[in-house]
Amino acid sequence: MTQPMRPRAPRLHPAWIVAGITFITAISAAGFRSAPSVMMHPLHEEFGWSMGLIGSAVSVNLLFYGLTAPFSAAAMERFGVRAVVVAALALIAAGAVLPVWMTQPWQLIACWGVLIGLGAGVMSMSLVATVSNRWFEKRRATVSGVLAAGAATGQLIFLPITAQLTDASGWRSATVAIGALALVAIPLVLWRMRNHPSDLGVNAYGVPADEPVRTPPPVSTGAARLALSSLKDASARPAFWILAFTFAVCGATTNGLVGTHFIPAAMDHGMAGTAAASLLALVGVFDIIGTVFSGWLTDRVDPALLLTIYYAGRGLSLIVLPMLFTDDVKPSMFVFILFYGLDWVATVPPTIALCRAYFGPERGAIVFGWVFASHQIGAAIAATAAGMVRDELGTYTWAWMVGAVLCGLAAVACLGMVRRGRVPSDITVPA
Repeated sequence: MTQPMRPRAPRLHPAWIVAGITFITAISAAGFRSAPSVMMHPLHEEFGWSMGLIGSAVSVNLLFYGLTAPFSAAAMERFGVRAVVVAALALIAAGAVLPVWMTQPWQLIACWGVLIGLGAGVMSMSLVATVSNRWFEKRRATVSGVLAAGAATGQLIFLPITAQLTDASGWRSATVAIGALALVAIPLVLWRMRNHPSDLGVNAYGVPADEPVRTPPPVSTGAARLALSSLKDASARPAFWILAFTFAVCGATTNGLVGTHFIPAAMDHGMAGTAAASLLALVGVFDIIGTVFSGWLTDRVDPALLLTIYYAGRGLSLIVLPMLFTDDVKPSMFVFILFYGLDWVATVPPTIALCRAYFGPERGAIVFGWVFASHQIGAAIAATAAGMVRDELGTYTWAWMVGAVLCGLAAVACLGMVRRGRVPSDITVPA
């Protein structure tokens, strides 16, 4: 009789190595996706394209960034994490280098919007959910918080560098540098990324050492069919629509509104572009702290209650933002950066936890992919709408106010999901 395989006990569990590679790819994806916000003014000056038109390229980027997520999560189940991430990096490299020769707006949309949006979308939060769900039994929410913070770290690293490159050598040098970095990341993924703990003869981190290695069942369903069937099942439950709406608000008020238009808004008030980019990067510093702490809290506090607090605080901060813009950086702006930074991606760990709780460990990552798609749809709408508001009114003030109202609605929706007396993030909610 064949004895079941027993997991080996390495000194450093490979889950931490895979998480490290995922963190690096999350850094890269955030940097690649956020870089266009630095180049909006240079493109406007060189080609004469309106801010609304350039913002539409960012909107397409955000839209593909989100809509890719559920299909990429399903593709990772079908073809493996490593192959899917390598393909995504190749798309980003192409989308970053080809704009050097563009002359028409549609070329900007095709490269920045479609190619970089698709590539960065593969390495977005669906990758975070897949890795944390697959490789970690314990500290799952904490790890998802750390990996989600990689997005903030990418913004922190890339935005000031991209702004300096753009000022010193032009936007073409900056975008070529992004393409080169995407290519450099490919060998690292091929070298150390693995698809599942059983590939290395181990269980997920936190599984008792005496348990046999858990081998995942083979996935015969096509990636698209798996993604769509998960959406069909999830959409029958009200929890999915609440999570989709609130995460759409999250995307609208982060990537779509502040992430895309904070720098142009600051420059409208006379602030230097490099100073504004540095402020937005500073959001990333505090976001790392806030998201990691949010992951820790999600292992201990009702995730829906955390989301209620996060959205309410974000709405209040957007109300005061228009009063803080000046031609230089005042202490009050640093207070906004601190608060907004702590709250930026703090919503991710509790949202992932609720998707797993309501839809199970097998489909939770794919359902979160669809929820994340709504995040990016909200971001895409906000990126274009805020640019149109600026073109029509000459100011972003009403865009900030609408964002504040949406955050208030999201806080109310999350309050209705609070399950009093249920604390752990890995609770199972009955169907």
